Amino acid sequence: MTCEEISSLLTPYADGELDLMRDLEIEQHLRECPVCAGVVQRSRSLNTMLSDPALYHRSSADLQRRVRLSPGQLGGARARDRLASLPWGWLGVVAAAAVLVAVTLWVTRQGRSALSHDELLVREVVSAHVRALMLPSHTLDVESSDQHTVKPWFIGKVDFVPEVKDLTPQGFTLTGGRLEYIDDRPAAALVYTHAKHVINVFIWRAAENDRPPEFLKRQGYHLIRWADKERMFWVISDLNEKDLRQFVELLRR
Repeated sequence: MTCEEISSLLTPYADGELDLMRDLEIEQHLRECPVCAGVVQRSRSLNTMLSDPALYHRSSADLQRRVRLSPGQLGGARARDRLASLPWGWLGVVAAAAVLVAVTLWVTRQGRSALSHDELLVREVVSAHVRALMLPSHTLDVESSDQHTVKPWFIGKVDFVPEVKDLTPQGFTLTGGRLEYIDDRPAAALVYTHAKHVINVFIWRAAENDRPPEFLKRQGYHLIRWADKERMFWVISDLNEKDLRQFVELLRR
């Protein structure tokens, strides 16, 4: 499928509205096209933000009662005449007020949620990991345990060359890599296994201060992230915390 053919399907795909066969066709295209992958990622990010319960406010019982009242009950013929003279009528006033409340709450929420971007990034990483586990066709773009095969595969696909380590002697087997799209940019994904547990290592270029490893836990997965001024690193797996920390220590040496 070409970008032109797929453009009208990206939003339904992001919303989970397509059948399995069409999903697989689009997945194949997204693996090869960072631009379309970015469109899908942004659509999903917007859906995530708009689904935040904090954006919505349940009206009070008193407001609901007053909305249900007829114009005559709200204040007699004079009130009814005033409402009738408005372009949308009194229902338009209520609708406009509801939209205003929703927008105000959204802006307020955005202003006070200093960690919203971090949390959104966590969700992106978890989603990428789960998607790779659920769709075998998306697990690996280059399948090899040879670091000298996996490393050059990324040349021209990301704007850096990831360091790929052979950790087989320590019990962590390299199985290959693939291209991902995280935080609105292409990312390298290195895949390792340990005791039948899959470990995804996501790396992308980012202007960050040096950050020591930070451990997180989301949706039953363990995550460790750090930065080295030029790149962000995220490691995720259902592997136990002790072994995952050991893996990260080996990567960082």
